[in-house]
Amino acid sequence: MAGTTVQDNREVKKCFYEAIVATNLSISSEKINSMMGWSKILVFETIWKDEIGESHPYYQNKVQESYQYFCKILEDHYRARGAKPYEGVLDVFEFCRSNDIKVALTTGFYRKVTDIILHKLGWDNGLNSDYVNLDKTGNHIINCSVTSSDVINGRPSPEMIHLAMQKCGISDSKEVINLGDTPSDLQSGYSAKVYCNVGSLYGSHNEQELSVLPHDKLIKEPKEIIEIIQHIHL
Repeated sequence: MAGTTVQDNREVKKCFYEAIVATNLSISSEKINSMMGWSKILVFETIWKDEIGESHPYYQNKVQESYQYFCKILEDHYRARGAKPYEGVLDVFEFCRSNDIKVALTTGFYRKVTDIILHKLGWDNGLNSDYVNLDKTGNHIINCSVTSSDVINGRPSPEMIHLAMQKCGISDSKEVINLGDTPSDLQSGYSAKVYCNVGSLYGSHNEQELSVLPHDKLIKEPKEIIEIIQHIHL
């Protein structure tokens, strides 16, 4: 979501950094960036593991302290400021809807903050309690939502892609295009053996950072995904 369909002006990274400083951790901006796209709890587990080790008696307490601080400022941010899609994203959604192509949003966000964002955008329209759209009238924005809270292993594991496929009734990964702005997005797409693994260069990582990872295409704006789909259909 953030950095691929939802505008991210480094807000998530700033929230991470604020939580890190507030809970007396020390980590470089580059290290934070390398973990973008991960399950957010995994980020703090990794940082505290490096800091004091998993066997430390206060390891879990420290992880939860940092994570809960991060969750509060992240939720407050999106409640107060809302969220905006990147230019062209709604055109992509409409193109997919018109061509019977299902849109699933996967995210390293946990469910609570994902729901805040979806509601602010109006993208939760038509989703049921399982976050799947069953409305056949076309009165929806996306077909399903999958978060890191919904799987055992978040990115770079392919589990979120597999769950999204299941929710959308897709059995063959070669019918899937994966789009994301982080190394873990591309790693998960590669592990899922998707037909086309696409990196977005308008999010958190640049071409130099993403080009070394397994990918089929790199795009500079959301609407380029339409050209990729059209080329596949040709």
